[in-house]
Amino acid sequence: MAAPPQVDGVSHRWVEARGLRFHLAEAGEGDDVVLCLHGWPQHWYEWRFLLPRLAAAGHRAIAVDLRGFGWSDAPPDGYEKENLATDVLAVLDALGLERVKLVGHDWGGWIGYLLCLRAPERFERYLALNILTPWVNTRELVPNLWRFSYQLLVAAPWLGYRLHRSGEFVPRVLLGASTVRDHFDGETLAIFADNLAEPDRARACVQMYRVFQLHESPAIRRGRYARERLTVPTLHVHGTDDAALRPRMLAGYQRHADEMRVELVPGCGHFIADEKPDLVAARATEFFSEST
Repeated sequence: MAAPPQVDGVSHRWVEARGLRFHLAEAGEGDDVVLCLHGWPQHWYEWRFLLPRLAAAGHRAIAVDLRGFGWSDAPPDGYEKENLATDVLAVLDALGLERVKLVGHDWGGWIGYLLCLRAPERFERYLALNILTPWVNTRELVPNLWRFSYQLLVAAPWLGYRLHRSGEFVPRVLLGASTVRDHFDGETLAIFADNLAEPDRARACVQMYRVFQLHESPAIRRGRYARERLTVPTLHVHGTDDAALRPRMLAGYQRHADEMRVELVPGCGHFIADEKPDLVAARATEFFSEST
């Protein structure tokens, strides 16, 4: 496997947790730690713009590659999102970090919500980017289920694997779901596509969606998290051009959160950390500087 791409001011290391090796990209020093969780079809490099800016603002910023992605181990199973949340808690334990600030996008954003619901004492503040909340608004979701048809392709036997292995599918997703494409040059697209084209990682991507479609999604629609309450102060920033995760699907979150606000960003698609890096960095530094 090729070495992780280099970003000025970012170092790399691996930690052992739950019998797996997890890759970390880090910038900055100190006790004020921000943990960043990527989504699909990406890895830690999604945060190439944010890590140095968080470090410059006085934070120690850590981006972890989730199980199966980037340069972390890619076992054949364990891709239930609650299990991935357990991975993240185990990584924090391995690092000796009791409490951190949190950023998550896409699946990393979903896992971030699960973490804040399960272990609120571990997270001081949470910045969520372009993901739905665990309290899915069924009234808004059902008429828009067609928007999630791509998940069936990704989860399909043989087809999903071949799509990732082709090296062409990931760039199409990244470009097709973005409004602002300036930061997705050929080299950047290859950094994501080549990594997820590796056999074990292609299989991990398929598993991420297959377990969701077969097991997690039905339970969520039945109200798996309906009685859960979010107590971690949360800022949810959402590009309004997201073709799958429409902003109106966030409706009703107020009933489940003690302190949460939503900011809608016009002229931005799904990959907000890549499309609007200055905005994301500004929101992160501002939000994380607020008193708890």
